[in-house]
Amino acid sequence: MAAPVKKREVQEKLRDDDENHVSSSSEDEEYDIANEQGMEFQVDFEGRNPQDPDYHGIKTLLQQLFLKAHIDLGGLTELIISQNYVGSVVKQSADIDDSDDEDNDINDVFGITTVINISDKQNILCIQQLRQLLQQLADEHATDAVNTMIKSILENDAAQLGLLINERFVNIPAKISVPLLENLISELKRANSKNMPYNFSYFVLICKLYKSEDKKVGKKTKGKNKNADNELSILWSNPEEEIFAEEALVNFEFSVEEEADSGLSGTWTETDDKMIPYRRVLLFEASKLQSIFDKIQNQFS
Repeated sequence: MAAPVKKREVQEKLRDDDENHVSSSSEDEEYDIANEQGMEFQVDFEGRNPQDPDYHGIKTLLQQLFLKAHIDLGGLTELIISQNYVGSVVKQSADIDDSDDEDNDINDVFGITTVINISDKQNILCIQQLRQLLQQLADEHATDAVNTMIKSILENDAAQLGLLINERFVNIPAKISVPLLENLISELKRANSKNMPYNFSYFVLICKLYKSEDKKVGKKTKGKNKNADNELSILWSNPEEEIFAEEALVNFEFSVEEEADSGLSGTWTETDDKMIPYRRVLLFEASKLQSIFDKIQNQFS
């Protein structure tokens, strides 16, 4: 069974960089990150477009999202880097003097926010696998109506579908999503002005969330997910994604308890509620992305 996740107080400071970097509007604020031993250290983050040295860091983040799904994550990572005019990676600021730390990897990636067009380039293996995975998950876990809608969208290439990837390490808080999403929306507009394939009708977002093992979760059944446990308190790995969920056209979810590696879920003590990892798949209209971002900005800025 996967080890449960534990909420921790984690804060970050974002720094301004050049025009390709993401920055925070409150650059004077300083935040501390508390690690498991109670020690405190200051970390400055910056966002910038993905580059070749980010390959292993991006792939690691994709692995914690897709777990054991049959996806060519190496190919997906290469695709993300190849479209570096859209999307951002979160990196530790380069001005920190860590040259003497042999264990430090300057290529560490702490987050990735981007969009992949899964209606385009269907000759690419990872795109084929993403489409197959989405349909398989809908077949197994969605209601008949939701399954039918997802199948219809996948079969209609004129209604372009984008996979929104919003992944980061568990201890980086939601505030960082504001400049990342703002930058992504700006880049999508710029790409569309150049007639690039980013004129989406819909987005799909796969969210990570956790539910308490100690509370009643409803009767476990095979087949379709009837959302019997919607009344439970949910811990969102990325809290801003709850706002996406509120605006979703349709959604379905499933447990990944048997797939999750205990090392991905954080640490816990005997007094913490044990949390079971889930994935929730959201489908929402692309026209709502700006209004969703506005709500996220109001809540987390």
